[in-house]
Amino acid sequence: MRFDESDVDWLADLLDEAARREIMPRFRRLGSGDVRRKSSAIDLVTDADVEAERFLTARLTSRYPGALVIGEEACAEDPRLLDGLAKADLAFVLDPVDGTYNFASGVPLFGVILAVVARGETVAGLIHDPLGRDCMIGVRGGGSRLRHEGGRETAVRVAPAVPLAEMTGSASWQYFAEPDRARLARNQAKALSQIAYRCSAHEYRLIASGHAHFVVYNKLMPWDHLAGTLIQTEAGGHVARLDGSAYRPEHLDGGLLVAPDRESWSELRRELWAD
Repeated sequence: MRFDESDVDWLADLLDEAARREIMPRFRRLGSGDVRRKSSAIDLVTDADVEAERFLTARLTSRYPGALVIGEEACAEDPRLLDGLAKADLAFVLDPVDGTYNFASGVPLFGVILAVVARGETVAGLIHDPLGRDCMIGVRGGGSRLRHEGGRETAVRVAPAVPLAEMTGSASWQYFAEPDRARLARNQAKALSQIAYRCSAHEYRLIASGHAHFVVYNKLMPWDHLAGTLIQTEAGGHVARLDGSAYRPEHLDGGLLVAPDRESWSELRRELWAD
């Protein structure tokens, strides 16, 4: 059981195949029985999530016998799967359809996320866009790039640092308790403009490629953030939990702030939580 950088192209092709086989044929074709509610009216699962995760899990376990595969839907059934993530020699963490609410609503803004974790460190992250059929990839120590359909690649880089009044970003205040909820809802108006995609896959892609500046998350599930945070840091950005500590695969709380650099992170942390 071994993983190296040469496997990344295989993984990118695998995500594209999963999207073509299991996700896109169901887009805007879901019946009433194909969408189910999980924890709330905006937390959904569809047949596309389930079947894409089943397909990806089978392929990954076949190529990497003994590796731990942690999918969002499998964890919904057995949360104990997360217990082995920090110590596994090799683990794959996947969100088969990130942005399920958009997908189920017919909104073309969703993605497939895969992170590779080796002995407690995220070593590769991939975020695939099923509609554009391109994949943003980050490899620890190897930078971040966009792999276009057909194989052409372009490097991606975070936006240059600017004052908060010139930034575009998102603060997911709805996942915070008071008084932080009200502070964030009020203070995000200090930025130039806001994004709110209901899809961390595309939020990370947008920020890592320099088209937005920041995002704040409170709910930390590894399939939502491991790949994107690695891509962000390899694109030159700065990511830390809200107390300033490093984000690691085993962390499920503590919030996240994603920024172009350390100085921007500090400004955002101060201004977004100001009384």
